[in-house]
Amino acid sequence: MRKDPVRLVTHLVVFIVLFLVSAVMFGWALASLGYMVGMIGTSLASAAFANWMSLRIFEGRHLLDAGLWWNRASWDNLVIGLLGGAGSAAIVLGPPLLFRAAHLVPTPQETPTFGSFVFVVLLLLGGVFGEELLFRGYGFQILLAAAGPYATILPVGVLFALLHGSNPNATWFGLANTAGFGILFGYAYLRSRDLWLPVGLHFGWNVTLPLFGVNLSGLRMKLTGYEEAWTAGPVWSGGAYGPEASALTTGVMVLLAIYLWKAPIRKQHSPITDPPVESAECEPSRPLPS
Repeated sequence: MRKDPVRLVTHLVVFIVLFLVSAVMFGWALASLGYMVGMIGTSLASAAFANWMSLRIFEGRHLLDAGLWWNRASWDNLVIGLLGGAGSAAIVLGPPLLFRAAHLVPTPQETPTFGSFVFVVLLLLGGVFGEELLFRGYGFQILLAAAGPYATILPVGVLFALLHGSNPNATWFGLANTAGFGILFGYAYLRSRDLWLPVGLHFGWNVTLPLFGVNLSGLRMKLTGYEEAWTAGPVWSGGAYGPEASALTTGVMVLLAIYLWKAPIRKQHSPITDPPVESAECEPSRPLPS
C-alpha cells in the first residue's frame, strides 16, 4: 500500500463512508435512549462497525486485529496508560487545591448513587473506545504504514480536536490542548502498536476529571457530589470547557510526553501497521562447474 496511493485513498474513503453511514443508522436506532447514551453508543457502534468491515473487506482479519488483542503486554500497556492519564489529571487538579487556588464544594443535588456512578464510568469507557477505534483504528493504522508518523499523527491529532469543536463552551485554546492530546494518543499507539496504551491514557484522564468535579471537554459528569471551584481565573481553570482549556494542562502534556518516551512500554506486532515483509523470489543458482 506504501507504493499504491490509489489503494490507500480507496481504503480510507471506504472506512470513512462505513463510519458515516453506520452513524446515521445507529443514531436513528439509539435515539430513544437519550442524548448522552445515544451519542456515545452511536460513536462506539459506528467506529467498531467501520473497523470490522474494513478489516474483513481489505485484510481478511477480525476486529481484534485493530489492536485489541489481549495478552500480558496489552495488560502492561493498559496499566501504563491508566497511570499516565490519571496521574496527569491529578497533577493539573491537585496542586491548585493544595495552594488554595481552588477548593472542593459539596453539590448535594448531584450526589450519585452507586448505580449512577457505574453507569457514568461505563459511558466514559464506551466514549473512549469509540474515539480510539475511530481515530487510532484501521484508518489511522494504514495511513501510518503508508505515510509515516509525522504525516499521520499530527493531522489526525488536529482532526481529533476539530471534532470536539461542537462541544459546549469549546474555546480555541481548549481545542489546541485537545489536539495535543490527540497527538500524544497517536504517539502512544506508535510506541505500543496496540490500542490499550492510548485507551488507558484517554480513559485515565477522562475518568479522573469528573472525580474532581470539573467539566470534561465542556460536558458535566456527576461522579462524586463535589465540584472543584476555582478562585484562579479561566487561564488556569479552563473555564466552562474544563481543565483541557487550562494552561496547566499545556504544561502537564509536556510531562506526559516525556513519560510516554521513557515508560517501559511493550511494543507489539500489528498486522496492519507492521505487515510481514514479503520474501523476494530467489534467482536460480548457477550450476556448479563440472
